[in-house]
Amino acid sequence: MALGRGLGAILEEVEEAYSKNLDEIDSLILDNAKAKIEDINVSLVVPNPYQPRKYFDENALRELSESIKQHGLLQPIVVIKKDNGYLLVAGERRLRAHKLANISIVRAIVVQVDIDNVKLRELALVENIQREDLNPIELANSYAELIEVHNITHDELSNIVHKSRSQITNTLRLLSLIPDVQEQLVNGKITQGHAKILVGLAPEKQKILLSTIIGQKLSVRETERIIKGYKQSAKPNDKKIPPFALNEYASLLKKLLPLKHKIKGNIIELEFSNKEEFTNFVEKLKKA
Repeated sequence: MALGRGLGAILEEVEEAYSKNLDEIDSLILDNAKAKIEDINVSLVVPNPYQPRKYFDENALRELSESIKQHGLLQPIVVIKKDNGYLLVAGERRLRAHKLANISIVRAIVVQVDIDNVKLRELALVENIQREDLNPIELANSYAELIEVHNITHDELSNIVHKSRSQITNTLRLLSLIPDVQEQLVNGKITQGHAKILVGLAPEKQKILLSTIIGQKLSVRETERIIKGYKQSAKPNDKKIPPFALNEYASLLKKLLPLKHKIKGNIIELEFSNKEEFTNFVEKLKKA
């Protein structure tokens, strides 16, 4: 899957916006990318409907809001000009902080580019993944969505988002966790390390261990020890069943079997002299 030329230009501008302050952004680069810095009305900015980030820490937003009030916005948001308004590409936290602070104007890099819904979804996912702005569950959902939308393998996704294949696979496995575990991971009650070792356990055991981890403030290592105990206790009983002694029934078998036979442990060897003897034996079995 290759990023389109217009989309690639936007991503470059996102990189530029995140890495430099307003007074350091090269206007020539912006001109080449058909973009410019403008002060725009917050009310005209519409969030990207495909934004994968669902969780925003309220305390962190308030802190950012206060910082913007005191020091202004150091890094602009990035938007696409759409009809009579703007579509947000990057900077949703900063946009929300402006609204929280009742600031009606926000500084933005405005990009002039046509983009369809597929590319818009891709942009939102890739931009957030590369910025590492997502919690583990949002990241897992983003990986899953990119794989589904573009019908690509884990290896191909690895090349696109510049993450290792094992990291992608392990992150995707978090989606198999029960909703309670996913929620507590998002809320920071457990770590991704805790969550990873709960993968594969039965839902009821996940629920019990989740409560134990939070209630007893268990470390990842302590949790691993408990899970190891669970798995060992779940193993089938290894006690050997005493062998069945056929020798005890040697006399009875001699009377019932009209054939030459040998008993070796728990095995009976039958000896047939000819085909007719075998056929007669089979017929008797059918009637038994």
